Amino acid sequence: MKTPEHRLQEMELVLPKPPAPFGNYVESVQTGNLLFLTGMMPTENQKPKYLGVIGENLSAEDGWNAARLACLNGIAVAKEHLGSLERVTRVVRVGAYLVTAKDFKGHPMVADGASQLLAEVFGKEKISTRMVLGMATLPLGVPVELELIFEVKG
Repeated sequence: MKTPEHRLQEMELVLPKPPAPFGNYVESVQTGNLLFLTGMMPTENQKPKYLGVIGENLSAEDGWNAARLACLNGIAVAKEHLGSLERVTRVVRVGAYLVTAKDFKGHPMVADGASQLLAEVFGKEKISTRMVLGMATLPLGVPVELELIFEVKG
């Protein structure tokens, strides 16, 4: 059976350095067998890679890529917290918060940027529930912020 780390290697994805908090909070908290991650944004080196509104100055594909990058940051935070991604027994929930134009209707497709990556890394049998919401604004001007909850062992 392939581990999440092996799957990342096969996809030629390198986990980024986990983002540092942009305020007075921590990136992850574990209680019991649940690991909660703070809002994950599409940042690289502490700077937003995507800025704007999906359906206005960003395409749905840009939003998908932003969700994927935010998710990759989340996976990096989970690995840093757990030591190994093999400790993830299930992806419990993805909350995808998107800044979109009023008439934009492609929210599920944009959120799939994150959900698809999680399925590829952890396996389709560990796919999560999901909530996708449109927002007026998000921190730093990013178009996507993710809430991730993992079930973990040991």
